[in-house]
Amino acid sequence: MIREIGLSFGQLSGSLPANIGLGVPNLKFLYAASNNFSGGIPNFSNASKLIKIDMKRNSLTGFIPSTLCPLRNLQWLSLNHNNLTIDTSTPEASILSCLASLRNLTTLYLGNNPLNDTLPVSLGKYFSPSLQYLDLSSCNLRGSIHMDIGNLSSLIALALDKNQLSGTIPTSLETLRNLQVLYLNNNRLQGFIPSELCQLENLAYAVLDGNQLSGPIPSCLGTLAVALRSLSLGSNLLTSTIPSTLWGLADILYLNLSFNSLIGSLSEDVGKLRVVVDMDLSDNHFSGSLPSSIGGLTNLVNLSLHNNNFEGPIPSSCGNLLSLELLDLSNNNLSEMIPKSLQALVHLKYLNLSSNKLQGEIPMGGPFRNFSAQSFASNGLLCGVPRLKVPTCKKGTEQPHSRKAGAPILKYIIPGVLSALLIVAAVSLLILRRKRNVEVAREMVLSPQFHWRRVSHLQLVRATNGFNENNLLGNGGFGSVYKGTLSDGMDVAVKVFNLQIEGAFKGFDSECEVISNIRHRNLIKIISRCSQIDFKALVLQYMPNGSLEKWLYSQNSPLNILQRLNIMMDVALALEYLHHGYPTPVVHCDMKPSNILLDDDMVAHVADFGIAKLLGEGDSFTQTMTLATIGYMAPEYGMDGIVSTKGDVYSFGIVLMETFTKRKPTDEMFAGEMNLKQWISNSLFQDVIVEVVDASLLRTEEDRDFSSKRDCLSSILRLALGCSAEFPEERVSMPDAVATLNKIKIKFLKANGGK
Repeated sequence: MIREIGLSFGQLSGSLPANIGLGVPNLKFLYAASNNFSGGIPNFSNASKLIKIDMKRNSLTGFIPSTLCPLRNLQWLSLNHNNLTIDTSTPEASILSCLASLRNLTTLYLGNNPLNDTLPVSLGKYFSPSLQYLDLSSCNLRGSIHMDIGNLSSLIALALDKNQLSGTIPTSLETLRNLQVLYLNNNRLQGFIPSELCQLENLAYAVLDGNQLSGPIPSCLGTLAVALRSLSLGSNLLTSTIPSTLWGLADILYLNLSFNSLIGSLSEDVGKLRVVVDMDLSDNHFSGSLPSSIGGLTNLVNLSLHNNNFEGPIPSSCGNLLSLELLDLSNNNLSEMIPKSLQALVHLKYLNLSSNKLQGEIPMGGPFRNFSAQSFASNGLLCGVPRLKVPTCKKGTEQPHSRKAGAPILKYIIPGVLSALLIVAAVSLLILRRKRNVEVAREMVLSPQFHWRRVSHLQLVRATNGFNENNLLGNGGFGSVYKGTLSDGMDVAVKVFNLQIEGAFKGFDSECEVISNIRHRNLIKIISRCSQIDFKALVLQYMPNGSLEKWLYSQNSPLNILQRLNIMMDVALALEYLHHGYPTPVVHCDMKPSNILLDDDMVAHVADFGIAKLLGEGDSFTQTMTLATIGYMAPEYGMDGIVSTKGDVYSFGIVLMETFTKRKPTDEMFAGEMNLKQWISNSLFQDVIVEVVDASLLRTEEDRDFSSKRDCLSSILRLALGCSAEFPEERVSMPDAVATLNKIKIKFLKANGGK
């Protein structure tokens, strides 16, 4: 008896059988996504048991039939990214006229179809109150958003973007207290941004750009600090200043206020956006100096401030933005010299400082070797190498020589015009690339599998091929981890807990609910969970490059100093967030190399939150069971069972030592009073560090970088000893550890030209 048909993610073409639903009356699941199926939607009228239909990303045509409406058990309908339309000639034949009968429908994806219709005046009438995910984006819809949208009280994600909707944003949205994702961008919406949005305390993505919204930015948006991760208000008609409360969004990742008419200066409080990765304030009327605190945004990847009235110097602290890939400060009134600290930005791929009042010598170290004249055009007083089309710097000075009176100006005008054209082309390509990235991210955010939900044991059995040993990624004291592939094609890691550990997982569900809300780029994302009496598992983000432990002890591809330093910086940032960046401090309890996983780009993600502990008002508590791993756990934990953030710092110090010495704390060489800490301490005291660090990192004194490498490794190991001090009160804090590692990295990059 067939209950499931799976045809997704293939290269199939042709038409689906028109009577597929008639011939399989017991059908519950139909997966036919991401192929090249054409023709119309099959007749499902006899498949009354259908729960899920997924036919997205095909070439289906014709009307969305109202024959779907008798499917009273249907929970999921995904038809997005096809060429489907709605029959508007006879209202009774329209799919929209009968959707209200699908009382169990929780997910409806119709986006990216040319529906060419008017948005129903009463969304609350046409859609069931049980609806959680609604995607009508890019459907060529007209009309306005009616107030009764507030009746859809179960909504988690609402996407009405890229249509022709007009009118105002309804204030009734405030009743959607479960809403996490709101996409209204690229419409024709007018009026103020309603302050009622501030009532949506679970709102994580607020994307309103590309409309005609006016007035100030509501100051109350700062109250959404716990949940808000993306705020996009660009390309509107907003005025006034940035409210000071906005800098309280300490966990925001994406901030876009570009192409408005905002005024005022950029506050020093911008440095409070400690995890922001993309910030675009370009094309406004901001003025004043750039705050030095901007250098504290160490996770920034893209920073765009072009087309404003900023003046004064570029802060030298920008050299601390070691993750930066794009920096656009063009078309401002910035002056003085280009800071040499920017040479440390080894990941910087796009730089535009054109059309300012900068002067002096253009740096040539680090990424500056790859930039062309377009990056520095129309500054007038810059000097440097000939290929940058600026005057050669006079010997002994960083100021350019003056132009002779009466010199022909055409040789400056023509290159300037060409430079401007090339800059426009480069920016256009960059915008297109960014839009593609935003589309991918947007689809991921909207999709329910990225929100906390339960999965069944059967689904995990299927995903892991029956927890087959061939899928086993690793074993630990708390269970086993398997690679799995969910029904939608997504690769995941499934951590199955060993329930024989008595009491270790008391309160598993409530604890997981809290931990699932913890979000940081260096923490493994918990995608889902399965909790039954005799089976408990977490579904985690899959890390294709495995663990740090695997890389440390692999003979094929040893990690260099910078790679190891980057990995430990990532780990430090994750622990800093757990200890100080979340309202309730979280103690990991089992920090070790096997719990540090690496993604495609070798970015580290701290894993194994199955045993993490939440602290209350105090900063420690007594744990009756020893959960940590011998060799990595702090002395007070092993003797007294005291769990605290200082215990994580101790474990971090031990991992830091192991990462650069390639010696486990349980190595057989450590016996009696000699341990890993004492061994390293002795080497530092005797100045024989070469005898303890991994031989692949510090080969010979004939290496021209030997001295700088030795200094770097010595500083790292001193920090490791400071983290693993015997007494908790003597250990450094994770914020101090992050700052120290950052300084070590900057010094190392400067000494080695970014290698």
